[in-house]
Amino acid sequence: MSGKLVGKVLLEGTRLTHKTDLAFALNEHPRFVGPRRYRYHSPVVSGEWCGFTNHPWGRGLINFDPEREYDHAMATFATWATLFEQLRYYTWIVDRFHVSTRCWQKLNHGLDLDFRWLEERLAAVGFRIVHCVRRPETFAAAREERLKVSGKPSQYDDLQIFLDEQETLRELINESSLMALEVDVSDDDVTAAADRVCDWLETTGGMTLDDDAS
Repeated sequence: MSGKLVGKVLLEGTRLTHKTDLAFALNEHPRFVGPRRYRYHSPVVSGEWCGFTNHPWGRGLINFDPEREYDHAMATFATWATLFEQLRYYTWIVDRFHVSTRCWQKLNHGLDLDFRWLEERLAAVGFRIVHCVRRPETFAAAREERLKVSGKPSQYDDLQIFLDEQETLRELINESSLMALEVDVSDDDVTAAADRVCDWLETTGGMTLDDDAS
């Protein structure tokens, strides 16, 4: 077993649960990426990038049109899996991925996607799921903070959407074959959340990878 840090996490969760904040915190956490003498970045990528359409807040890997873009989306997931496999001895932080896709497609199109093939490939290179959640009564205050900086405030009008997504994500993560940790961020303490993620990865062997992993 090598001592090189090669942690890989999929940060899942509905909106207002500090997923992106946690991604940035982990990206600079000495227990996750090692000590640094100058600032640089590990790959932080996201399934929320709306790269399927040529306009802001369009469609992408999560909210693709299943009638027109299913093959495109599955090919994109396969491309990411191949890249993760080719760069297996590296740190990867993914801000939303296939579980968010399953959730969105199930709630919006009644489509239950089968990602067992993808999870087998992700598990082989050491990916784990971190599910960011918050208590229902804390969403309203979190929304008020987000509205101060949001470029599209209307997406936060209906908090029930986020409550429904959170429960659906929890159900889907429970079905997943990947190891998972649920992190409550109701206190908005992202630093403490990053410490909890590192504690879990260290105690479960998620920071390193066997040289002969397939």
